[in-house]
Amino acid sequence: MTPEQKAREAIDQRLTQSGWILQDMRQLNPVAGPGVAVREFPTSTGPVDYALFVDGTPVGVVEAKADEKGQDITTVEGQSSRYAGSTFKWVKTGYTIRFAYEATSKLTRFTDYADQKYRSRPIFSFHRPESLRALLKADDTIRNNMKHFPPFDTTGFRSCQITAIQNLERSFAENRPRALVQMATGAGKTFTAITAVYRLLKYAKVNRVLFLVDTKSLGEQAEREFLAYRPNDDNRSFSEIYGVRRLKNSYIPQDVQVCISTIQRMYSILKGEELDESAEETSFNEMTTAERQTAKEVVYNAKYPPEFFDCIIIDECHRSIYNVWQQVLDYFDAFLVGLTATPDKRTFAFFEENVVSEYSREQAIIDGVNVGEDIFLIETQVTQSGAHIMKQLIECRNRLSREKRWKQLDEDVNYVPTQLDRDIVNPSQIRMVIRTFRENLFTTLFPRRKEVPKTLIFAKTDSHADDIIQIVRKEFGEGNEFCQKITYAADNPEQILSDFRNNYNPRIAVTVDMIATGTDVKPIECLIFMRDVRSKNYFEQMKGRGTRVLGKDDLQKVTPSATENKDHFVIVDAVGVTKSKKSETRTLERKPSVSMKELMLNVALGARDADTLTSLANRVIRLNSQMSPSERKEFTQVVGLPANQLAENLLNAFDEDVLTAQARAQFQIYTPSEKQLQVVQREAAGQAAAPFCRPEVRDFIENVRRSHEQIIDNTNPDTLLFAGFDTQKEETADRVIRTFHEFIEENKDEIIALRILYSQTYRDRPMAIEKLKALYQKLRGKGVTIERLWDCYVIKKPDKVKGSSTLRQLADLVSMIRFEMGQADSLQPFADKVNYNFQQWTFRRNAGAVHFTPEQMEWLQLVKDHIATSLSIQTEDLDLSPFDRKGGLGRFYEVFGEQYEAILTEMNRELVA
Repeated sequence: MTPEQKAREAIDQRLTQSGWILQDMRQLNPVAGPGVAVREFPTSTGPVDYALFVDGTPVGVVEAKADEKGQDITTVEGQSSRYAGSTFKWVKTGYTIRFAYEATSKLTRFTDYADQKYRSRPIFSFHRPESLRALLKADDTIRNNMKHFPPFDTTGFRSCQITAIQNLERSFAENRPRALVQMATGAGKTFTAITAVYRLLKYAKVNRVLFLVDTKSLGEQAEREFLAYRPNDDNRSFSEIYGVRRLKNSYIPQDVQVCISTIQRMYSILKGEELDESAEETSFNEMTTAERQTAKEVVYNAKYPPEFFDCIIIDECHRSIYNVWQQVLDYFDAFLVGLTATPDKRTFAFFEENVVSEYSREQAIIDGVNVGEDIFLIETQVTQSGAHIMKQLIECRNRLSREKRWKQLDEDVNYVPTQLDRDIVNPSQIRMVIRTFRENLFTTLFPRRKEVPKTLIFAKTDSHADDIIQIVRKEFGEGNEFCQKITYAADNPEQILSDFRNNYNPRIAVTVDMIATGTDVKPIECLIFMRDVRSKNYFEQMKGRGTRVLGKDDLQKVTPSATENKDHFVIVDAVGVTKSKKSETRTLERKPSVSMKELMLNVALGARDADTLTSLANRVIRLNSQMSPSERKEFTQVVGLPANQLAENLLNAFDEDVLTAQARAQFQIYTPSEKQLQVVQREAAGQAAAPFCRPEVRDFIENVRRSHEQIIDNTNPDTLLFAGFDTQKEETADRVIRTFHEFIEENKDEIIALRILYSQTYRDRPMAIEKLKALYQKLRGKGVTIERLWDCYVIKKPDKVKGSSTLRQLADLVSMIRFEMGQADSLQPFADKVNYNFQQWTFRRNAGAVHFTPEQMEWLQLVKDHIATSLSIQTEDLDLSPFDRKGGLGRFYEVFGEQYEAILTEMNRELVA
């Protein structure tokens, strides 16, 4: 068989899979089915390798080549074009050859000649006849439609979103198959993507869009955002216009336009297998083997062919598309759009460096789209150095049941920081971190707050999280609702997450991985890291949980004592996470330590390679040696076979002698062929791996593995080495003040007009206050609040900042403008200035023969307080709160007589002088 004949054999199989009836010329019957592929059909320029008939009419050609021609496959396009322009012998009815394929046994390329500037592209396999029929019936091609997106109503969109959508549509118009949207966390990536999807469906006439995520929780969040979205040009919600479905099993409805799925589930759907939801709960950031697994092999699926989706949006694309899962994306003949806040070099390479949006977190902070962070360090002796436990009677704890017992150590134990909360638990170390946080919370971190800001603690494991929760409740003297766990192991984590986002309690949440990335909880103002993170991208994603902006009214719904918009968040670094060395990607040269849980999950998701199954077998063998007889008996009941047999099956899947014996028995041949051995090996690996596809088996093995003891170190009380802000806080203060200075330059004309606050009659001040409020709104739009700005001056110029009042007023903005413009030598709270002037004024007035009465002083105090917040007072203000409670303007007249207006005029002048 020649190389070309071998290629044709593979091409025949692919055409048959795709629903085509294969015929030779002597069997010609072009209406034998919806799609007929006729070999060696004669044309005016020679026989074409395959002529494709749809409903009896020729519509396409296939040019077959040997595999070695793959490197020159684009040169075959001219040959396909020649056949497409030729006359097909015996075909008399009007027809146009619109579709051309060039194929070897390994690859297929496709061209639609109806596309403007048509261009061939690689596809997984041939289109189905019904798909080509649909293309022929359409008014125009999707790629041509993409060249004519109308302008969109930008009302309600940020400039970064507008740029992303416009550049993305330009990329579509240029027929660029891959595009990357890099946009800072909180800048509205999903909203941008939904807008793009809406316009693709409405104007480009795409049939279906796949929104791809890597965890179930991100899928649920995307579903909520799709359902809530309302386009500017239609009063209906997105789901009222187009069908939206989050995939929960192996069925994809044909009548929905948007499917939301994890990449794991989409792989299982293409394989025709069911997937338990537990396999969708772990983020790829948590899997150290993500880059080392063999690629997932995808096979043709007639129910969901490659042309099923026209566009795929890949959320958090920095972590889910390389090596292992890329074939899922390569399967579909679709435009690929990646969304991420933290791309790495591989991300840029995968999307062919077609970056349609570059919106960094730094720029987002400058624009007020994100808030920046302050870093507060907590360093303790045990966290940094570990400890030494002398040989003695010590307390131990069963990791799973939490049952405690005493046992005698056989030798001294030296433990290092990496063993903390895994092999060794030192309650004092956890307590020292939490206590230090509590002691600094209302004095250093959030001095204007009355309740604990919404705080998220990152723990190492579920067991560690449980220890933290108990200590937090004790240290803060609070109950169960105050601090709760949000992990996949918790009961009803989605409800707790919703409460954390929308309700007063919990104030503190502890998580391991469930809301480490992607999940949106805008009220979070504090992140406590009690685990280290070595991946740069993952750390940036975790920081993103605190960086989202939130207005004052929404923040006060869950944090009532908040007095301003959320203008920053605090990272409490208790493990050195902000200083530890981070890598762009996980290193592949040294073999990382992979958890038993991850190995089992890899197998459940289809890994059948020797490294994975052998490693898992070794873990099972080790576990078998650690289990008690009762545990081994329970293992057999749950798994269906003993642990030693399970390990043996895993190892036998790659034992040549065992496989050869099985092949001899199965095929009744002494020397099995390589292909027969491969068949036996795949079957053996599948059978050995089958138990790990059951979530109850994985849970049982993981719990048995974890149930063994931890040492409780109560002999080494921890000591605090350092607690304070990192030097980065000064850099942040510089940036905020620089933003303020630029703001003054940009709005100089308006600011100069505000001189009337000091130089003109008080009657003009209400108008000036309205201008001041408008100016402040513009400043807040840049993410700078009065409180935040004042705190930054305290950090950078402590000798110039006077006064100790903690509640900042709108009028303080005037003080800071004057200070920044060089019109004042020091920065003093406006209220302090008013108080001082009031004191001096009353001293002067009381120095004469006539003194203010106690009731008059009460009224004057109220007037002074009003001027301190509103810059002036007018007679009509006296009928408002709090004056109305004392009788309003009428009583003020009775108390001060005919001089009442003169008193107000004098106070307006003297107190603001």
